[in-house]
Amino acid sequence: MVMSTVLSVMAYDYPPEKLSVYLSDDAGSELTYYALIEASEFAKHWLPFCKKFNIQPRSPATYFASQSNHQGKEVLFIQKLYKDLESRINAAVKRGRIPEEVRSSNVGFSQWKSYVSRRDHDTIIQIVIDGRDPKATDVEGYVLPTLVYLAREKRPQYFHNFKAGAMNALLRVSSHISNGQIILNVDCDMYSNNSDSIRDALCFLMDEEKGHEIAYVQFPQKFHNVTKNDIYGSALRVMNKVEFSGMDGFGGPRYLGTGCFHRRDVLCGKKYSKGYKNDWNSKNFRNSEDNVNELEEKSKHLASCSYEKNTQWGKEMGLRYGCIVEDGMTGLSIQRQGWKSIYCNPEKEAFLGVAPTSLIQTLAQHKRWSEGDLQILLSRYSPASFGRGKISLGLRMVYCIYSLWAVNSLATLYYSTIPSLYLLRGIPLFPEVSSLWLIPFTYVIFAKYVASLVEFLVAGGTILGWWNEQRIWLYKRISSYLFALIDTVLKTLGLSDAAFVITAKVTDKEVSQRYENEMMDFGASSPMFTIIATIALVNLLCFLEMMKKALNGGSGLVMVLQTMALQVLVCGILVVINWPLYQGLTDRSKMPTSLAIKAFILALVICISFSLLF
Repeated sequence: MVMSTVLSVMAYDYPPEKLSVYLSDDAGSELTYYALIEASEFAKHWLPFCKKFNIQPRSPATYFASQSNHQGKEVLFIQKLYKDLESRINAAVKRGRIPEEVRSSNVGFSQWKSYVSRRDHDTIIQIVIDGRDPKATDVEGYVLPTLVYLAREKRPQYFHNFKAGAMNALLRVSSHISNGQIILNVDCDMYSNNSDSIRDALCFLMDEEKGHEIAYVQFPQKFHNVTKNDIYGSALRVMNKVEFSGMDGFGGPRYLGTGCFHRRDVLCGKKYSKGYKNDWNSKNFRNSEDNVNELEEKSKHLASCSYEKNTQWGKEMGLRYGCIVEDGMTGLSIQRQGWKSIYCNPEKEAFLGVAPTSLIQTLAQHKRWSEGDLQILLSRYSPASFGRGKISLGLRMVYCIYSLWAVNSLATLYYSTIPSLYLLRGIPLFPEVSSLWLIPFTYVIFAKYVASLVEFLVAGGTILGWWNEQRIWLYKRISSYLFALIDTVLKTLGLSDAAFVITAKVTDKEVSQRYENEMMDFGASSPMFTIIATIALVNLLCFLEMMKKALNGGSGLVMVLQTMALQVLVCGILVVINWPLYQGLTDRSKMPTSLAIKAFILALVICISFSLLF
């Protein structure tokens, strides 16, 4: 997957002598380096093949998976080369070591002699393809892009600042080797789906009238494995189609951490000034004197643990530190300096990644996002006050909406439990059906969900997909966002440390099969699943008890509907929306038995306690 991403960006429809590709491997794995060597050899055939036949997309894994019948000698030849590449990499990973003949023939592997662990190793820099070398050509004789492997230094006694620290090391090392004026960063799974996206971005950055105001061009995060009805709400349809377009009108979208073209000088701390003009005709500095070995050695200190000590890196330069969503904080800081950004959402997706294929992956991802956004709100970068006068009020309000995701968990937790528990006791919380005060409640509910459905359908979704989105909306707010709020409070009080949870990109076959069949997966035992299952069972027990009392009371059902119609509606919808979870409770393959028993006992305790104590 990673090598296909690398090959897709190497194959951009752009002059290869102006293109340099850097792979940041924070684990410092020699297996990744070996895979990159293999990919560089395959690139000599893949790049001219793409250009000759105008192949789209230029990720070999995606291209060959999407083509059922391959015809022609050249296509079959390239496919065989790719299959051989794939089998060699997979064989090395399975063995857990590099073939001895490869190790002995490549001096680069000598840098792993001092390797201790992925958290304790020296800086490793390898220029796999030197774009300055006239001999570094493909099979057609055309020059290849520069290709560099980087594993920054890691030591247990140094805090490494997660992805932001890795990005800043890349910034410094690349400035010494190639120093391109424009930087694109993509996640390891986010392959290039459109070889012209560089040109799309440059159209904005090089615009004669407004280009000098733009710091970065952000493309949406989209995924190639989203199912028709998007069971986990991973496509972010409304966010991509509606919300970010709205931010674009207020001065530009937030930085998403992937699929973004930056100006190097802006990322390195340059503040906006009205007289700023970029000289695109000036030649970039590119180290042309040192040979490859000298260039690698001289660049190593730029990725050392101690380099940033007593500097502005992470504060005013590079990606900002102090938050687990470094991208949001960095984009906000750049916009506060007076720069604008552009949201580019072309019809043909520029980048496609891997969406979470299980519920636990989705919840873990949103916990990190919501926790990080709340950290921003509580920091000196708070959109409520940061950038006043530089960032428009509308844009700051949008940032605040994301920053308050975690806090909104309290309201959702209340409405998903208290009305149902009071229904159990027969106590109304909302106006009766005959009351005029029911009108505003009805209007708000109707307007909110109709608007939500229309937005979702306009963004290309389905009605069932919208219903799945509402379920995930509930699950995220009563689990991911609630735990994000708790963790943020604990960290603020100094009772917990920051942690960066990486979203899994690889899943087992059984989980993938469930995802493709649009079956929810509760296979992992997690505190987040416990609270979701408990609340679902509380609503089911309350609803069943209410129905039992109403039916046993003769005209009781009519009375309940007259006095507590909204509570019945809320509780009933919560029961219906949790139907896949109830199915999971009775299926051991979908949910662990211990989790189901624990949730059932907790739900019983809550219902009985509420009935007796209140």
